[in-house]
Amino acid sequence: MLRKIVSPRRIALVSILLVAASGSAAAQSPPFTGLTGSWAGAGAISLSDGSKERLRCKATYQVSNGERRLLQSLRCASDSYRFDLNSDVVSQDGTIAGTWSETSRGISGSIAGRESGGLISAVIDAPGFSASLSLSTRGNKQSFSISSEGDIRNVTINMSRN
Repeated sequence: MLRKIVSPRRIALVSILLVAASGSAAAQSPPFTGLTGSWAGAGAISLSDGSKERLRCKATYQVSNGERRLLQSLRCASDSYRFDLNSDVVSQDGTIAGTWSETSRGISGSIAGRESGGLISAVIDAPGFSASLSLSTRGNKQSFSISSEGDIRNVTINMSRN
């Protein structure tokens, strides 16, 4: 199968979006309670040229530091590319912050936002772009959406615990 060459900005944005999706356990305190384990899901990426691709993801989460630190290993693929992501996200007093890296392409960035009532609203930044995200985790289900003015206009993903 031929693999489409995807810009580092696209990979970085998708990577950040997926890291952010792991950032909350709804209506629970501390926020990462119950996330430990394996998750999988699907969604779609809408690009600035109007095209849309299906996305499949598998994640492993490890929670530490009194349920306030989340380490994530995430692998995602669409019909034309794949990426591997590692992240480290911390919550303190309702503030969500962290870092991520997409190892195969050497891309990294940051996430910063707030959690309120099981919903995270955040801004994701990396060199050359910024995007907003909305995330909700309820029980064994996670859903999120990301909006950007860049090459990737919108990402929606739903994940379930395995």
